[in-house]
Amino acid sequence: MNIVIADDYQNCVKDLNCYATLSEHQVQVYVEPVQHRDELIDRLKDADILVIIRERISIDEELLRQLPKLRLISLVGRHSKTIDYAACTKYGVAVTHGISSSPEAPAELTLALMLAVRRNVVLEATRMKEGKFPITLSHRLAGSTLSIYGLGVIGQIVAKAAQAMGMQILVWGREASLNKAKELGYEIAQSKADLFTRADVLSLHLRYNKDTANSVSYADLSLMKPTALFINTARAELVEEGALEKALRQGQPGFAGVDVYENEPILDGNHPFLSMENVVCMPHLGWADIDTFELYFGEAFEQVVRYLNKESLRLINPEVILR
Repeated sequence: MNIVIADDYQNCVKDLNCYATLSEHQVQVYVEPVQHRDELIDRLKDADILVIIRERISIDEELLRQLPKLRLISLVGRHSKTIDYAACTKYGVAVTHGISSSPEAPAELTLALMLAVRRNVVLEATRMKEGKFPITLSHRLAGSTLSIYGLGVIGQIVAKAAQAMGMQILVWGREASLNKAKELGYEIAQSKADLFTRADVLSLHLRYNKDTANSVSYADLSLMKPTALFINTARAELVEEGALEKALRQGQPGFAGVDVYENEPILDGNHPFLSMENVVCMPHLGWADIDTFELYFGEAFEQVVRYLNKESLRLINPEVILR
């Protein structure tokens, strides 16, 4: 069987301990993203099994039609909005998924962005390397208000750590978030507007779906203080397209820390946030630590081996006829 692992941007998959699971099989790992569809087809045309890293490849019917050898897609992680599962079933391609989550990784990056932006770490570290004097005064976290929009597992980790640093926690979201906030003794905002208006730092932790898409508008963001920081390590689609850029250019909020974008990967510095001194950008690394990679890839590789051994699978499309 020819196994293809696509878009290993960090060039790290072969260094994972779990990679040894595939040691007896032919594996091709691609690091650089493709530039066009024909290049993608050329890479995948001989693949029997495809391991997809999150949502870095779009699998649609047009692509599947050109991959007659493909039998299995093993998804790294639990979800993907870029796979046409019905088309996979039509073409006899089984799709498997992971079962684990790793909330600590995105929670830690959220806290890292919070500290980096409020204490001007990126700007001043760069200036120091250039031999320049410091030009900023930072904002203290202790005594400030952290507004959390969506108090799920990740939000709870962020809130607990922020509270330990002396921040006041303010919560808004759906009923489950409000109930959890009450249980944990956090203040509940009077409204979404109250959440944005009072925030010194606002961190977005909603789960993305059709109901939460565009949950944050330009009008919401424009309620924030000129000194406030908006952080998004969740999903870009939770914010109306263009709203954050417009709000930042208007000065409310004054700062942002961003790890997610509508179209990824961001290459060649081609994103307006990258030219804005009041934004710290990360290349969607909220999930990317060694522990998470070992966990997620281990589950994906385990499904590959189970398929090859004709064992039961965690199928997203159980109605597929396995080949």
